[in-house]
Amino acid sequence: MQPSLAALIEVTLWFSIFKSSARAEINGFGINDYLAYVLWATFVARITSNWMYEFRMVEEIESGSINGLLVRPMSFFEYYLSQFMGYKLITTLVSFVVPIVALWIFDLPTQWSRLPIALILVFYHLIFVQSISFIISTLGFQMTKIHSITVAKNLGLWLLSGELVPIDLLPEPWRSHVMDLPFANAVYIPVGYITGRIPFETLQHGFFTNTCGLIVTSFLGWVMWRAGIRKYVGTGA
Repeated sequence: MQPSLAALIEVTLWFSIFKSSARAEINGFGINDYLAYVLWATFVARITSNWMYEFRMVEEIESGSINGLLVRPMSFFEYYLSQFMGYKLITTLVSFVVPIVALWIFDLPTQWSRLPIALILVFYHLIFVQSISFIISTLGFQMTKIHSITVAKNLGLWLLSGELVPIDLLPEPWRSHVMDLPFANAVYIPVGYITGRIPFETLQHGFFTNTCGLIVTSFLGWVMWRAGIRKYVGTGA
């Protein structure tokens, strides 16, 4: 329900923007292009968010219930990654019904042949998303009450991912800087590719930036986890 309401609000917003500006196109794209982007972006953003499992990971460490996970054959990261990916697969199947039906009814621009590879990027990005959540959860070894960091992170990603507005509307050099970060793979690059806003080369660049981001976060997460475990005394529940 929440993504549907958010999509409805953004659709209304873009109708108002075009009506008040009295322009047929903004940055080379018409109203139908922006409506298609909004419908896809709202639901893709829901898939690529991870506040729920991030809260769980933090609480495991803060409460001390992580003790039960440390003796299992799989790592803390693998345990939550498997749950996270399974949940997101189900979410994708359910969530995409709304935008697909809406796009079909209103005949909005969508290149359906591009959808499979765009979804591959989305799920590849989910590993990066989980890596960031893992890093934040390791702060629980050093700090208490760190849920506010998750909220701040999500607000930042709201802009950097292209969920708030398409990244191509940002002025240079900010647009190029944001496109060189892996966060654009959460919404703008897969949605822009599906709706025809960006070429295949930009999608390829998205796979590259996501790989670089995954390497960095994996190393940082490993370092912070090892440091946290050495300090951890298991005094929780």
